[in-house]
Order: sequence, then C-alpha cells, then structure tokens
Amino acid sequence: MSGCPFFERKHQLFTSKPSKAEEEDESQKGINKATKGGIIYGEYLQLDKVLDAQVLQSELKGNKIHDEHLFIITHQAYELWFKQILWELDSVRDLFIKNHVRDERNMLKVVSRIHRVTMIFKLLVEQFAVLETMTALDFFDFREYLSPASGFQSLQFRLLEGKIGVADHLRVPYNRRHYRDNFHEHESETLLSSEQEPSLLQLVEQWLERTPGLESDGFNFWGKLQASIEEGLKMEKQKLEKLEDSEVKQELLEDRSKQTEVFTALFDPKRHEHLLSKGERRLSYKALQGALMINFYREEPRFQVPFQLLTALMEIDTLMTKWRYNHVCMVHRMIGSKAGTGGSSGYHYLRSTVSDRYKVFVDLFNLASFLVPRAWVPKLNPNIHTFPYMAEYYDSSYNSCSELSPTQFTSF
Repeated sequence: MSGCPFFERKHQLFTSKPSKAEEEDESQKGINKATKGGIIYGEYLQLDKVLDAQVLQSELKGNKIHDEHLFIITHQAYELWFKQILWELDSVRDLFIKNHVRDERNMLKVVSRIHRVTMIFKLLVEQFAVLETMTALDFFDFREYLSPASGFQSLQFRLLEGKIGVADHLRVPYNRRHYRDNFHEHESETLLSSEQEPSLLQLVEQWLERTPGLESDGFNFWGKLQASIEEGLKMEKQKLEKLEDSEVKQELLEDRSKQTEVFTALFDPKRHEHLLSKGERRLSYKALQGALMINFYREEPRFQVPFQLLTALMEIDTLMTKWRYNHVCMVHRMIGSKAGTGGSSGYHYLRSTVSDRYKVFVDLFNLASFLVPRAWVPKLNPNIHTFPYMAEYYDSSYNSCSELSPTQFTSF
C-alpha cells in the first residue's frame, strides 16, 4: 500500500510546510486588513438593521406564513431602488437648477445618471417575476394581515412621480380624493414641498427652449423647416395630381391631405396651446421646436449628447409604463377584482393608471409624427452655423459647484 499514489497525496495534506507551488500562488499573497481594525462589511452596510427589518405579521399573529417573507423582501428592495432613483433625479435636477448644464460637459453627467435610472427601472420591471413565483393562494394565506397597508402609500414612489413630472391635474383620483389625502403630517408636507420644486420635465423644457439655432435672427430652424415642408408637400401634391385617375391616386391624395393637416397644426402656436390645456402636450411650443431640431440633427456632433438625453427620457416613460402594467397584471392575478388592501378598487384603479396621462415625456414620442424626408430638413452650413460649445468660451467651468454668468453661454 505504500506505493499507492492516493495515500501519498493524503499524507501530504497533514504536512505543516507549504509546498513550493503554494508558496508561489499569487492568489494567496493578499493581506487581511480586517484584522487591523476599522469598519467592516456588515457595519458599513448596517446589515444589523437591514436584515432584521423583516417582521412577519402572520408570525406575530401566531400563524407564520412562509411566503410573507418574500413579499416583504421584494417590496423593501423596491423601496431601496426608489431611494436610489430619487438620489439620481435630485442630482440631475440640481445640475439643471444651478445652470451647470450650460457647460455641455456636465451634460455627460446628466445623461449618465438618467441612463442609470433606466437601468434600475429595467431591474424593477423584471423583479415582478420573482414575486410571481408566489401563487394567488399563497398570497391569500397572509393577505388579511396587511390591511390597511397598501402600495399606494409608498411615499417614495409618489415623490418619484412628482419629481419626474407627472401632472397633478392628470392623476387618477384615489377613491374620488386627491392622492395626497392618503398621506398625513410630515409625509403630506414632504409631498407638498416637493411639488413646489421644479420637476425634471420643467427643467428639460427650459433647457430645450435654449436650443441653439432656434433664434429667428440666427439659423431660424423653425421658419426654415416650415417653408421647406410646405414646399415639399406642395411639390408632392403636384406630382400626384399628374397621375391618371384611379383609386390609388385618390388614396394617395387623401393621405397627403392628412399629412398636410398634421403639419399645419404643428406650425400653429394656438393649436399647440389648445393641446397643452387639454393635457395632450406637456412641453411649451418653443421647447417642442428644440426637441424636433435635436431629433433632426441628432447625427451632428453638437446634438448627439442632447439626443441621447431625449432618448433616455423616453426610456424612463416606457419603463414606468411597463412597471405599472406588470403591477396591474400581478394584482389581477393575485386578487382578481377584489378591493385593494388600502381600500381602492384594486385592479380597476391600477388599470386606469396605465395610460398616456401618466406619461411625462409624451411629446418626445410624438416627434415621430413629424418626420419628413431628409431632403426637406434645412441644411446646416458648418462654416456659418457653428453653434459653439459653451466650454470653448469658459474652459474652467467644469467644476459643477461654480456659478456661471448668464452672459457666458451661447447655447443650451
């Protein structure tokens, strides 16, 4: 047996002297700094608080239900991510409020943080799949212990909606009452205070109104675009009228007439104001012009980062809609048409929130209605229309804590 390789290797396990290979193992050359004092992982994350925060109401009532733990963990995770989204939104809003976005280098921060928000929302949308591993019967076992707690009472989600720009007058009433009536004392005050602050929508609107090239005494994008589209529609109509009479010709003329109506309304400021009053548009007329200009010239270096921001804002709207829809489907699956634990109509109330009235940047989606052939878009002459970056004039402005003079910018 002495020649058995297995027993030879087994014997080596008990030798105190490390082998040469072990001595040269790069993976073992670290230093355990935790033994020298200082903050450690659990203390840094305050895990004693986080991991002890799951209190099962069913267990307190003497009837411990296994799946209530999953229900609590999932919703606590949602709230932690809501907190991170609010953190990112507040930082972005602060950059806009303090006019630091007048230096376009800070726009990279804005786009990066808004993109982070979209990635978090993607995670939140997918998180429903974990909760749906619980059946309706599993939920029924402990649902009675939740009342009157309700997801509608999430202060952070209501703050999130307001900070992004959900219009107060477009919200669906909660049991025929204002949504804020469901919050009391400091929570109600926090919501009211937050509503007094400029939303991301309002700040983006002001930023879009400063889009370089909108000036009537400069490039005059809007005037040139209107003239170009009117000429293009006129020429296309003349071509169609030369065709032989047929059903196809009639259909093409009708389509052209409808398209003409769309653009006639686009270039009518009064029509825009009417749509604003109805809640069908959110941005001012000038901001809409800026958004359309960025969309048309998105391939120009000057407008690439602004276009990325507009795309990310639409993504937020899309993902919030998906989140609401997934929530509706899950609630319908779990409780059917029963009333919610907080007293709402449950599924029927939630279903009413999945609509354009909760879309904040709906105008950006509607820009696709105004697409035209590239040949119709006014040409930019790089030798004349340079639209210089603000940083070219104020190269030391990257410090986001410095205040910039209104006279020191030439663009957004």
